[in-house]
Amino acid sequence: MGYRVAVVGATGQVGREMLNILAEREFPADEIAALASSRSIGKDVHYGDDRVIKAKALEHFDFKGWDIALFAAGSTVAKAWAPKAAAAGCVVIDNSSLYRMDKDVPLIVPEVNADAIDGYKARNIIANPNCSTAQMVVALKPLHDRARIKRVIVATYQSVSGAGNAGMDELFTQTRAVFVNDPLENKKFTKQIAFNVIPHIDVFLEDGSTKEEWKMVVETQKILDPAIKVQATCVRVPVFVGHS
Repeated sequence: MGYRVAVVGATGQVGREMLNILAEREFPADEIAALASSRSIGKDVHYGDDRVIKAKALEHFDFKGWDIALFAAGSTVAKAWAPKAAAAGCVVIDNSSLYRMDKDVPLIVPEVNADAIDGYKARNIIANPNCSTAQMVVALKPLHDRARIKRVIVATYQSVSGAGNAGMDELFTQTRAVFVNDPLENKKFTKQIAFNVIPHIDVFLEDGSTKEEWKMVVETQKILDPAIKVQATCVRVPVFVGHS
């Protein structure tokens, strides 16, 4: 018998990718629910190559009887709805930053600390880390097991997909504007992103680092080892998809 899986934020870029991966990997799901805001009710969402699901309104959805809820709608939505889903008996896996540093919520990268997943029972919620942290700790894990890493200095070069559809749209419109000599407008990013790099992802903190850089520090310590020192520099680059 398969699982009943709800994807929250299913009409967004990350939610659509979650549905694609579930289908691609043939996850044993008997039923899939695509949930979004009331503005997206009835919108077609693809699940694999040959199946289309109609989006349902999150605010009217009953999580009782559902096994897993994948949240890909940001911290505000997760704060409002993840506890309700968890209280209904549904295991929440949240993609936002909201629960990552909560001591009662495990922060999981399966290839690195799958043994910590049992901690979900405290709140029925599992968090996953920042995208750059997830990539890095997979590479660090075997090295740390062999040699005990003391310090990491890392630079990330992150595509505009990390800023959602608005970020991708801004790169497209600015790139086109450069070629036709139209004026450029910055809406999503603080500086021009077309043909530029911006060492500014998320907000700046009091010490001069950005919150994105802070996430890489504290998340690596929670997932891998609290004794590891991390120095991170995170840069937004004019690439549509794919971090490095």
